[in-house]
Amino acid sequence: MRICKGTSDKHGLVAVIFFLLGMGTLLPWSFFITAMNYFTDRLRNDTDSSQSDPYMFDNMSVLLAQLPLLLFTLLNSFLYQHIAEKMRIAGSMVFILLLFILTAVLVKVKMDRDHFFSITMATIWFINMFGAVLQGSLFGLVCKLPPRFSSLFMSGQAVAGIFSGLAMLLLNIFKTDSESAALGYFITPCAATLLTLCCYLILPHLRFAQLYLENVSPKTAETQKEPPADRSEMDKIKLDDAGNGFDIIGETEACEKLNELEQETEEKSTVPQVFKKIWVMAFCVTCVFAVTLSVFPAITVNTKSSGLFEENIFIPLCSFIVFNVMDWIGRSLTSRLQWPSMKSNLFPLFVVLRVVFIPALMLCNVQPRFYLPVFFNHDMAYIICMSLFAITSGYFACLSMSYAPQLVRPKDAETAGALMTFFLALGLSLGAALSFGLKKMI
Repeated sequence: MRICKGTSDKHGLVAVIFFLLGMGTLLPWSFFITAMNYFTDRLRNDTDSSQSDPYMFDNMSVLLAQLPLLLFTLLNSFLYQHIAEKMRIAGSMVFILLLFILTAVLVKVKMDRDHFFSITMATIWFINMFGAVLQGSLFGLVCKLPPRFSSLFMSGQAVAGIFSGLAMLLLNIFKTDSESAALGYFITPCAATLLTLCCYLILPHLRFAQLYLENVSPKTAETQKEPPADRSEMDKIKLDDAGNGFDIIGETEACEKLNELEQETEEKSTVPQVFKKIWVMAFCVTCVFAVTLSVFPAITVNTKSSGLFEENIFIPLCSFIVFNVMDWIGRSLTSRLQWPSMKSNLFPLFVVLRVVFIPALMLCNVQPRFYLPVFFNHDMAYIICMSLFAITSGYFACLSMSYAPQLVRPKDAETAGALMTFFLALGLSLGAALSFGLKKMI
């Protein structure tokens, strides 16, 4: 039996909003990465064809993307309590929107290569700086809700990668020039960021979200057109630990559990105290993304087709789209299956065992190569390896992010989410750094 029709309807709307928020956090940067050919073409020295990348744009962009991501996710873990949530989230979205508008305008502005390089590097720094604050804040927010919302949020992030991969595939098929393609790559994130901002602004007005987020002041609640749920209804919904339905909990049981919650100390735990409880999940999410970023896309983007696909289709389809689709499937699986359990020793073991995919993908037909032989030459072998690599990446990353808030008290869930975002960024940085050494070993 449902608690009430209005609450269950808004539960569905909250789920959609968090899915869109997840997609909106990664879609801008996914499209920015997809436009790398535009940047390298514009920075190429026409008088010296021997220098295909005189500014080392690929290396510099990775460096200036990872440094602010790592630094500001760490700062957000400690300072989020001192800065208003709306300022962190809505403010970051507004600045990201303005930066992408600037990047789109620069497509049509002719300027000196040095000036263009400097402006682009600054743009990359600030996009990732605000993106780090945005992602850390939203992860902290979603961790206040039941675990299935974390799965929806991370599934939305995977869908962002699918959209950018499809855009790359279509533009390659129709052989669109780099300038026109770049305009599409930069205008699309502007629209996506606006949609994400609207979704976030709607969220505090939904009753179901209010019950968990508790970020509406009493004065604000009194002035709302729709009266907030009464205490009894809030208790019944919040104490539905199963998270898969909204069955009514008995009044006596609800009161007993409520008394237990009220006896807990009102003070939040410190960051080190929260870390002691979630360090295994922090290690797991770091390991997952370190392994993933060490070979994807830095190494896999250089894989060549054995003849099954045309070259202009092979990379967008078999690398980016296959990876992002399987990554999305892996993340979505966590809403139906949570195995191994959060306290099982098998969980970190399986996460560590993913390192086997590093040599497996390096032994595919990656070109040019100087040391290692090609062991998996056929395209289907590469696709199978990439599929298993991606689905395990999405599954274990999503489980890690979902398990961490369950290991702490509800009032510490936001701190756990912010910390996990830092370790996610740490994994990305370690993987990006490791990719430079792996490329030289091939």
